[in-house]
Amino acid sequence: MRRAVRWLSEHHQHDIRAIEEACLRFDLSPLDEEFLIRHCREQQPTSRTG
Repeated sequence: MRRAVRWLSEHHQHDIRAIEEACLRFDLSPLDEEFLIRHCREQQPTSRTG
């Protein structure tokens, strides 16, 4: 899991396609993949104008 997070950070990619690639590269479980998806969504800044 740590290697996958590091890989995503080094490549500055946190979209679903990059997460799927990281899961395949580092043989993560579906549960780990779901965690990464939720974590990346929480980390994305929300831009609200109003």
